[in-house]
Amino acid sequence: MRRKTARRITAATAIVLLPAAGILTTAPAGATTAPGCAGLDQMKIPASVMSLPTSGGQVTSTAVMTSVVSGKIVQYCQVDADIFPVDHTAPAIKMRVALPYGWNRRAMMFGGGGYDGSIPDVTENVPFGPTNEPAPLARGYATFASDSGHEQSPTALPSLDGSFGMNDEALTNFAAGDALKKTRDASLFLLRNAYQEQPDEVYFAGGSTGGREALDVAQRWPTAFNGVISAYPAWNNLAEILDLGYLAQILSQPDAFPGPDKQTLLYNSVISACDGLDGVKDNVVSNPDACHFDPRVLRCPDGADTGPGCLSDAQIAAVTAMSSPFRWPYPVASGETQYPGFPFLSGSDMRTPFLGFGTTAPANPMPQTSGYGLQYWDQWVKYFLTRDPNYNSLAVDPRNPGEWLSRISYLSTIEDRNNADLRPFFRAGGKLVLLHGAADELVSPRSTNDYYTRVRTIVGAQETDASLRYYVVPGANHANFGTPAFAASWDSLTALENWVEKGQSPSNPVVADANHNRTRPLCAYPEWPRYRAGDPNSASSFVCAR
Repeated sequence: MRRKTARRITAATAIVLLPAAGILTTAPAGATTAPGCAGLDQMKIPASVMSLPTSGGQVTSTAVMTSVVSGKIVQYCQVDADIFPVDHTAPAIKMRVALPYGWNRRAMMFGGGGYDGSIPDVTENVPFGPTNEPAPLARGYATFASDSGHEQSPTALPSLDGSFGMNDEALTNFAAGDALKKTRDASLFLLRNAYQEQPDEVYFAGGSTGGREALDVAQRWPTAFNGVISAYPAWNNLAEILDLGYLAQILSQPDAFPGPDKQTLLYNSVISACDGLDGVKDNVVSNPDACHFDPRVLRCPDGADTGPGCLSDAQIAAVTAMSSPFRWPYPVASGETQYPGFPFLSGSDMRTPFLGFGTTAPANPMPQTSGYGLQYWDQWVKYFLTRDPNYNSLAVDPRNPGEWLSRISYLSTIEDRNNADLRPFFRAGGKLVLLHGAADELVSPRSTNDYYTRVRTIVGAQETDASLRYYVVPGANHANFGTPAFAASWDSLTALENWVEKGQSPSNPVVADANHNRTRPLCAYPEWPRYRAGDPNSASSFVCAR
């Protein structure tokens, strides 16, 4: 039986106003699992129901939808609404709520990705979600999400428009996560009015920027969500941006950028050298910490670029820098001092379309064929740092930022969501499932290793193990994008439900490869799956090892 969680519905959500405002003070006897869709149309959302400053909000449209979700026909009420800013020059937060017929009295908020700028698909599954189980909406969840407080330009590449950073309120809505709580509060207000009842449980799931947002809600509002799924989280966003800027400078140097042929050479060489370190050859590096590939074995004669079959000295230096920690020689206000580098010498693939490092060296202006992270840096310099859309991002040196140091330090306070003291969340009953692919080419899994270690240090091993599980998936990349060596598929949501609602912690989970007919044990970090004997496509043939 699921426990009621009325204590998690804050006073800001349950505040009593005049009946004309449409706010419910308690769940009446007529609570239902069928949403009152028509009654929500054009409903005003009072500013008082949100715990952070806004100018209120309003429903802009409602529609009864019938869609196929996870192979099931689902009927739901789609509610679109705007949350109005305090600063009249800032954009509104655009949000969407999906209210199913046959509501299971649970709610799920989805996080975004990149610079956000669009409302995530509220019919989607959780990150690394199972291919053989329904998405939350198809399970009967009410789902909701927002664009985090700005709409990206229709001409921009998906999630790569940072122009909203020119406005302070829009910046804090996105980077500091203020839009998350505003969206959560407004969505629960609409949900209560639709069903005449509050949800028993409220969950959050997101990956990348959404993974940072997932950690942010646990850090900042420990009673707002019962459980959180955070996948490949870009939690130390400013730290990673500084590393990306450093790499942009290196890769822009003459002959330093390894083109697609060189990227293929490097990846194949790493796999060949490290694949069998886990006991079986399966094109997956399951023990990346044991992989110490030296790119100098691919050196061209005399270090000059003589073709696709070798790396020049400049390319070896660039690949080594990409795979190594970047430390900056000055303090920033968040307290971060370094970013651990990317695992390109232990199994990551630079060639991943869009999310990899691209086919073109960074330049000014930044080519759209450069990697996602390099374009992310370019947008950040133009709109977050200098607030000059014409600024040459390659002119900013993260090792010696000069006049920009104070601004970098300020931005670290809102972009590095690095409070590892999760005791308030855990002691409120919250549970956290943390996931990362070992071959992530955009957000380093080493960074999440660091965050997890910080939590254990601050919270303690026993209390951490009681409320947090962290899994690194060998061969999995960023968001299963392109054709990863291992396309992770695991029903983390059911595992989280059982933990939160029944007190049953995850036990011996198994992750499937959605692109191949094989499974692996999902090992809690720092363990990894080592082959022992039997069918190499079966999880039962592996044991979690240290």
